[in-house]
Amino acid sequence: MGSTAEHQTPTPEPESLTDLLGGRRGAIDATVPPVAFAAGWLLGGESLQIGVGAALVTGAAVAGWRWRRGHRPRSVLVGLLAVCVGALVALRTGRAEDFFLVQLLANAASALAWMFSIVIRWPLLGVVVGGVLRQRTRWRRDPALLRSYRRGSWVWTASFLLRVSVFLPLWLGGQVVALSVARVALSWPLVAAVLGVSWVVVRRSLPAGHPGLRHPVLPGEASAQAEQAPQRESAGNPG
Repeated sequence: MGSTAEHQTPTPEPESLTDLLGGRRGAIDATVPPVAFAAGWLLGGESLQIGVGAALVTGAAVAGWRWRRGHRPRSVLVGLLAVCVGALVALRTGRAEDFFLVQLLANAASALAWMFSIVIRWPLLGVVVGGVLRQRTRWRRDPALLRSYRRGSWVWTASFLLRVSVFLPLWLGGQVVALSVARVALSWPLVAAVLGVSWVVVRRSLPAGHPGLRHPVLPGEASAQAEQAPQRESAGNPG
């Protein structure tokens, strides 16, 4: 007789949010134009025009490189648009620190949006992951997944609030170089940390035996599995 282990399929390793969402590449790309802006601004004798020119050139170069590597046109254009809007705001106001104003406002708006999504029980982490997994709203009918995504969404909310708490005083003080350094420090390193921490929070919030993010358990299915469990145990242990 063959052993039972021969007929068992190996359990795949659970995917992380980093595997599902990525994010680090785009975060790294987003740091290049702000660094170029600060470098051009300093080397040009605090010339706003030179800083803006450096940011636009590097932003266009990053967008072109991503386009040639087959990235989605929408993400490429959104990244370039963010650089252009920041440059336009800075040129309009004549204040170099206003290049970072769009980033500050975007993080404040994101924090509010994520908090609101948690309150109304449509956590954005679930919306994003469910969209990537093509589950539509099926994940939301799983009480365990909904609870896990709500808890994981608080981690992302905290990251946006952290950025605002750092960017705001630097922007108010006109600290252009410090804003550029903070922009780098709170981009891909923070994104990597948030992906890892939110993944741990989501996984630990799921009950034991839950099949994972790809397999939402609906209330009816959960009760059916609970009823079948004793039958399987009795079948495996004949009197």
